[in-house]
Amino acid sequence: MKKRILISDIAKALGISVTTVSFILNDKAKEKRISEALTKRVLDYVKKVGYKPNELAKSLRTGKTKILGLIIEDISNPFFGNVARLIESKVYEQGYRIIYCSTNNDVAKAKELIQMFYDRQVDGFIITPSDGLEDTVKQLQQNNIPVVLFDRYFPSLETDYVGADNFQGAFDASNHLCQQGYKRIGFVSLYSDQTQMKERSEGYLKAMDNNKQQSFIQKVQMDASDEEAMESLRDFICENRLDAVLFSTNYLAISGLKASKSYGFAMPAMIAFDDHTVFKLLEPSITVVSQPIKEIAENLINILLLRLQGKIKATRKMVLPCELKIRESTKPKLTA
Repeated sequence: MKKRILISDIAKALGISVTTVSFILNDKAKEKRISEALTKRVLDYVKKVGYKPNELAKSLRTGKTKILGLIIEDISNPFFGNVARLIESKVYEQGYRIIYCSTNNDVAKAKELIQMFYDRQVDGFIITPSDGLEDTVKQLQQNNIPVVLFDRYFPSLETDYVGADNFQGAFDASNHLCQQGYKRIGFVSLYSDQTQMKERSEGYLKAMDNNKQQSFIQKVQMDASDEEAMESLRDFICENRLDAVLFSTNYLAISGLKASKSYGFAMPAMIAFDDHTVFKLLEPSITVVSQPIKEIAENLINILLLRLQGKIKATRKMVLPCELKIRESTKPKLTA
């Protein structure tokens, strides 16, 4: 590891004062009437030796660390992982660094992580909030820490938010199954008060109502084991003789596929909310409701940076359309 170059080293090498170097590096050359020639000489030398400012000292001086905190549900989930990757790339381009981690919907863990990031004086947060995190987010706002929520929000809390149109996405998926001739269409969700789950459920129910079809809903515990989830889904699909199922998350859809293989029953027509790499590789390939990952990441960063720069005052709420990607798992139902 190379020895850190200090401002005093630059001053000594160029035969000028530390104060003069400091003024130039902090864009105060004109204000302090330092000549363009000397300014260029210092900047050329800084570039040549690869000088990097002491970020800790800079943060103490400006009150800004240029670090953002990203707290998501599960980094191993392709949806969250891809959003995190795009966010990291975009904030890097803007001169920021990001620290991110998963909560696995554990509210105690989420609170602990937020406190840790707060203690490290991150400039702002992007959070996928767990149930029970409302007061913690409110406290960040009261401490003037910018927060943008995504994927879900708290109806009673005024916050910046970016997410997909979950209602319309679930409605379009359910309506598609009806149009393909399926009559016993189930919906698999979680025991959760999270807004995205409620909206997806409402979209499914609206489509069933519009098509005058019976609804079948199964909820799975968030902390259910693989075995518990698979057994629950087997009973739900087989006992209700379902001919199609909409899964509210990609991992619930995978649990359904595992149940089909483990217990030896034929998986009916199916749609998953959120894509997954394996869905295109399976036979039949799986129809999905795809969230606009790139647009979500871009809006999250844009809103947070504008908030950090003090360029917006009013709350921003972005609801972006989903895309129904039709594949082989929802072919028209064959009638006898």
